[in-house]
Amino acid sequence: MQQTSECRWKCRLVGALDAVLDSNARVAPFRILLQVPGSQVYSPIACGATLEEINQHWDWLEQNLLHTLSVFDNKDDIASFVKGKVKALIAEETSSRLAEQEEEPEKFREALVKFEARFNFPEAEKLVTYYSCCCWKGRVPRQGWLYLSINHLCFYSFFLGKELKLVVPWVDIQKLERTSNVFLTDTIRITTQNKERDFSMFLNLDEVFKVMEQLADVTLRRLLDNEVFDLDPDLQEPSQITKRDLEARAQNEFFRAFFRLPRKEKLHAVMDCSLWTPFSRCHTAGRMFTSDSYICFASREDGCCKVILPLREVVSIEKMEDTSLLPHPIIVSIRSKVAFQFIELRDRDSLVEALLMRLKQVHANHPVHYNTSADDDMASPVFHSTSMCSDHRFGDLDMVSSQNSEESEKEKSPLLHPDALFTAFQQSGSQSPDSRMSREQIKISLWNDHFVEYGRTVCMFRTEKIRKLVAMGIPESLRGRLWLLFSDAVTDLASHPGYYGNLVEESLGKCCLVTEEIERDLHRSLPEHPAFQNETGIAALRRVLTAYAHRNPRIGYCQSMNILTSVLLLYAKEEEAFWLLVAVCERMLPDYFNHRVIGAQVDQSVFEELIKGHLPELAEHMNDLSALASVSLSWFLTLFLSIMPLESAVNVVDCFFYDGIKAIFQLGLAVLEANAEDLCSSKDDGQALMILSRFLDHIKNEDSPGPPVGSHHTFFSDDQEPYPVTDIADLIRDSYEKFGDQSVEQIEHLRYKHRIRVLQGHEDTTKQNVLRVVIPEVSILPEDLEELYDLFKREHMMSCYWEQPRPVAPRHDPSRPYAEQYRIDARQFTHLFQLVSPWTCGAHTEILAERTFRLLDDNMDQLIEFKAFVSCLDIMYNGEMNEKIKLLYRLHIPPALTENDRDSQSPLKNPLLSTSRPLVFGKPNGGAVDYQKQLKQMIKDLAKEKDKTEKELPKMSQREFIQFCKTLYSMFHEDPEENDLYQAIATVTTLLLQIGEVGQRSSSSGSCSQECGEELQASAPSPEQDSVFADTGKTPQDSQVFPEAEGDWTVSLEHVLASLLTEQSLVNFFEKPLDMKSKLENAKINQYNLKTLEMSQSQSELKLSNL
Repeated sequence: MQQTSECRWKCRLVGALDAVLDSNARVAPFRILLQVPGSQVYSPIACGATLEEINQHWDWLEQNLLHTLSVFDNKDDIASFVKGKVKALIAEETSSRLAEQEEEPEKFREALVKFEARFNFPEAEKLVTYYSCCCWKGRVPRQGWLYLSINHLCFYSFFLGKELKLVVPWVDIQKLERTSNVFLTDTIRITTQNKERDFSMFLNLDEVFKVMEQLADVTLRRLLDNEVFDLDPDLQEPSQITKRDLEARAQNEFFRAFFRLPRKEKLHAVMDCSLWTPFSRCHTAGRMFTSDSYICFASREDGCCKVILPLREVVSIEKMEDTSLLPHPIIVSIRSKVAFQFIELRDRDSLVEALLMRLKQVHANHPVHYNTSADDDMASPVFHSTSMCSDHRFGDLDMVSSQNSEESEKEKSPLLHPDALFTAFQQSGSQSPDSRMSREQIKISLWNDHFVEYGRTVCMFRTEKIRKLVAMGIPESLRGRLWLLFSDAVTDLASHPGYYGNLVEESLGKCCLVTEEIERDLHRSLPEHPAFQNETGIAALRRVLTAYAHRNPRIGYCQSMNILTSVLLLYAKEEEAFWLLVAVCERMLPDYFNHRVIGAQVDQSVFEELIKGHLPELAEHMNDLSALASVSLSWFLTLFLSIMPLESAVNVVDCFFYDGIKAIFQLGLAVLEANAEDLCSSKDDGQALMILSRFLDHIKNEDSPGPPVGSHHTFFSDDQEPYPVTDIADLIRDSYEKFGDQSVEQIEHLRYKHRIRVLQGHEDTTKQNVLRVVIPEVSILPEDLEELYDLFKREHMMSCYWEQPRPVAPRHDPSRPYAEQYRIDARQFTHLFQLVSPWTCGAHTEILAERTFRLLDDNMDQLIEFKAFVSCLDIMYNGEMNEKIKLLYRLHIPPALTENDRDSQSPLKNPLLSTSRPLVFGKPNGGAVDYQKQLKQMIKDLAKEKDKTEKELPKMSQREFIQFCKTLYSMFHEDPEENDLYQAIATVTTLLLQIGEVGQRSSSSGSCSQECGEELQASAPSPEQDSVFADTGKTPQDSQVFPEAEGDWTVSLEHVLASLLTEQSLVNFFEKPLDMKSKLENAKINQYNLKTLEMSQSQSELKLSNL
């Protein structure tokens, strides 16, 4: 009772908050409710703010709904019908409202103005959409506006006089999920590295979450996974992305995943309709999907019926007469003399017109040759090509241009193996028992009966019945053909005659890293099968793998592709196996076969969540599911082929080609469920691995007609006692019955969710590896290094956000070594230098940053890595004085200082320093210091040190020395000891000038001693004369202070260092401790502001130049 009252109190509070904070959330005073007699449940049907409005709703219900209820006998059917009708109306109204909103730009323009004013982003940061919502800060909601842009999630609130701004880059989001808190049952939670933020009270939370999911996925994959990710054409330019584009992308992704079609397919239309299904003798309600090259149908009831019609197979599309029984019908006829009747198609005329246009284009691109021969032997294959020939009747017509092309292709590619390896090597083992052969014949008979009723081509009706046949295991003689049909590789094969033969010719004999890897793995591919114990099978495998690597160099070759291709070659001809491999790598297992196997890791993460949902006790026992993930990775990469006996694993591949990755998920769950008790009692990961390995190694196929073939994964199989055997058919049946409820839509949603986690996991791994290398080499604290890495990465990202890609600043490249994945160019380095460097020099800072970048850019590729960046900062903050002076010195000689340096072009006139001045300086107190003895001793010491130095830095010319002095004066500006430092540097400057003069004279022909003697005999100037710079507020930037030298005036690093050490104030300046943390905190706050300011200025300049 107490819990009930507490829940009521919470509901009232939330309702009150809704009413106060969001006027749109208030409960309407008038409602129409549906109640089934005898039930305590009331379902809201309609609501209205006034009596007149609710009466209008009631009148509509009377006219359109109530009179149809008399046909139902059951009260529950009435309730179900009414609820479904109302939901459909709501969905239609919602979509209409969204379309209307898209067509009214005024509100959006107003929101855009507010977005730009509140967050001050550059114009390139495009606003996609916005929503009214609450952001929860602890238990306190802040009502405001959520702005979703192409690179950021932003929230603004002005509540009770307090302003709140949040800016979260999509690339910083580590988790995006729907959850609940103590007040609300449905919120959207954004998790970054350090914080969690909840957003709620959306009018349409489903829509908001889908848009956020799409934006996060597109942005993360564009910026972090561009190794294999290709954006849809509509999303190639981020600044052009709209909410409608994102919704279209989501529909496209679902469409391609559901029907497992090529990525290039673009969905054009989705519409409700009904399809005549002859096996059930009725019309089946569902939806039609039309794309560039396909017409597809899916029933509303999951698994009831699915049809895929490649336009290449379509002969005609015709409109039929419209009747009351057959409203808005069209007939689609295919080449196997089968017609599909669709009815209840809205806007039928425009649909047929668009389909006919695409049909004409497809036939123009891929001409079809019809076989008019009445000879059944000629008509038996689905199509003629170098690879397709069968004893089983699959269709009545050809699918390629001509028989002549077939013959020419055979002449062109004589090396290709003509048959599936299974047919050539099936008698290598012991003879199969008669009972097994009879079971095989029964299966073939069942499939032939099915073909008669449901179709035998790629256009067949795919129902629950065919799924059950597949789960039993496809007959050996039909396996390769059905794999081609289920994966639709048959269409690719028919559309590209001669393509594979050309690839083989182009790639054969070429040697590179990929071909070396292929050669290394050839003899590891099903070594226990006789087909791969001789050169015939090995050569075919080599050709297929090499041809695919040549076709798709971004994937090239990855381990596990050899095992999969070996099995494909057993049951399909060589060219067929190639196109099956294309289907698996490029659409059925997206992103699996690449440098980082991102796709496999995403599905591993999805699998972990499914384990938690379906096997909670096992998940609770194994706190860290990563151990299971490491074991099951090969299940996904090789479709169980590497860890299960081959005759059993091919049944799994059967299910995979029919149901896609769903089959692997559910079979993995079935394996774990069968071993759950033993796994829960296991003591460590090693024991759990042994349990699973023994179980999988003892899965047998009682129906297999061939001899048993062992698996690759035979360790742990030397059993002391017989281990129980599991039949693969029973395991697959259990997997469908217990875990077959996962839909494609659910799996795709989980993939979106976990792709974020996997990509961010890779980012964390990269970060930790870079820091592990850098930490031992610098004195910066690890936590400060971590902050610096985040700033470094963010600077790279901001340039990806808003700047046109430059050839010297490539995006994040995950295929490179960890330390080289993020690099920055000179402009990006300058921004960071201004934010975090302790050597701030006012207007001179940018020039110093440019010189620092040139110094660090060892390989002169105009990019530097994080390690070089922090090594330089480490010297500035934590180096000894001599290290800091050495760095400053190197910044003022080549390559850091160039002839074209923008601050070193002014000629030198009217020197304030005389080269004839003595080495005696007056002091303000009237005393004088003679540096004559110190100078002689210094030169002697430097001569000795020179012999010990392994690599001496080049000497500094007078022009370079001028720039060195400018930098020092700029560094001292606004320092508390500014006057003392200016006096000290004036003294040192004069000293160094004299040292350079001495060196210059000593290098001339014998005149050094005389000139030096005269110079050293000169009298000391008065204190008034000692003012080296008349105005200490002026630096050498403001006046030219040094003479144009005749000859080679130079000073060395040793001269500079020794001279600076003579002044204690300079020593104190370079040895004082520096606080990095305050700089880092300030940088985090101002990094965006500095970048946006620069971008705004550059855009303003661009606009002015265009006027």
